Amino acid sequence: MLLPQTKEREYRFRLALRMVFPIFALVIALIFHTFTTSQDTLSSSFYIESILVLVFSTYFIFYLIYKGFDTKITDNISKAFTREYMYDFLKKELQNNKEYSVLVISIDNLYEINERYGIKNGDKILYEIVLWIAEYFKTKEIYNFPIGHIKGGDFIVGLKGNKNQYKTVMELMCLKSEELKIDDIEVQISAAINDIAFSNNLDYLIENLFEMQSKKRDSKLVLNQESEINPSDLEYFVINAIKRRNLTLITQDVFEKGNKILKECFIKLNTLEGKLLHQKNYMKILDKLRLMHEYDLMVLEKIVDICKKTDNEKYAITISPTSIRNLMVLNRIKELFYKNEYLKGRVTFLFSENEYFPKIDKFNAILQQLRDLGIFIGIDRLGSLHTSFLYLRDLNIDVVRFDTFYSRDIDENRSKNIISGFNIMAHEKGVKTWIKMVENESVVNMAEELKIDYIQGKYIAPLEKK
Repeated sequence: MLLPQTKEREYRFRLALRMVFPIFALVIALIFHTFTTSQDTLSSSFYIESILVLVFSTYFIFYLIYKGFDTKITDNISKAFTREYMYDFLKKELQNNKEYSVLVISIDNLYEINERYGIKNGDKILYEIVLWIAEYFKTKEIYNFPIGHIKGGDFIVGLKGNKNQYKTVMELMCLKSEELKIDDIEVQISAAINDIAFSNNLDYLIENLFEMQSKKRDSKLVLNQESEINPSDLEYFVINAIKRRNLTLITQDVFEKGNKILKECFIKLNTLEGKLLHQKNYMKILDKLRLMHEYDLMVLEKIVDICKKTDNEKYAITISPTSIRNLMVLNRIKELFYKNEYLKGRVTFLFSENEYFPKIDKFNAILQQLRDLGIFIGIDRLGSLHTSFLYLRDLNIDVVRFDTFYSRDIDENRSKNIISGFNIMAHEKGVKTWIKMVENESVVNMAEELKIDYIQGKYIAPLEKK
């Protein structure tokens, strides 16, 4: 039996005891009082007390039953702990154990299973996977471990000990799951592990696990070997850097037909100790702390200052689409461009997002306001995100940039043909195309052959610190 099921049974038993004990105590008190106060006949107070006991007992029982269902500790479908109970359980475990590991196990194709086989089969997969995980750990002599359903196809497991004790177990589990089928339904599983050496804050641990999952899916690595910054320290560094407007700007030239056309800007935040924070480390922190809008405006204001000191150089910056659609940010952008006429035609906004914005007419109207200010609009990561295709189709933009997944291997026929198709699509709509990460002459020649407008890469231009 799973630990969550055992705990649920214990919880229900304790609930029953709490229901019975006060009633039993009241009945004993009533009988004792009756025998000590009545000699021959029972007084009317006995009947009054009996009615009161019955009323309060009935109310008390219903109240406890109601509260019992309100605080159910196991998920109805998966039979794992609920997220609320799992969080409370793990927080106590982290406090009481010097070494403790937290493992995330994800059903990567749960959405596809629900779409293809129906939600009922998806629910069955959730339950069967919990049993499969329990059976697997049992073969490794790991028993009585907490497992909780966090969201979707994601489960959290708590294990006593450091992560090095369980890395091999996790890797073998992922390998064993490659051929996993439940009722002929293929189930794809991935996992990541960390321990309190990273952080003893459960929220940080779980967030880090999902970040590790995302990185592993992208890189196809089994383990993440990168050194991690303590999340509380990272938040402090980010808040401090934005508060002090302390950033380092690095640029790289972008060429059109051999002529330098603009510079793309890469932003790093500076810590008080003089260390640089890379975007891959702090971008999610900005969203979490609700600082993305302030960050985007800080970068834009930096570009305004640079443009003021230079003659006719053009700059491209990456900006969050949520910032573009934010009224406060939009008004500040308008204010900057109205006050500084020299900015017109010198700034390009690049953006991408995972989910398609449904109010596309409103989005187009906002982008047109920006274009009227003299800002060029570009869509990034064409070919990787489905939204990039939809935005190329639905938005009025100036340039689109191919995802590096294709541009890295443009000299291979398959990638070349795909890039060629993207290029034709964009040009037919009057949108210029952009390729980056050009690393050798053959890629430059191929890009020129395909008539890609903008070319960028270390082979033709190094990174420069501003």
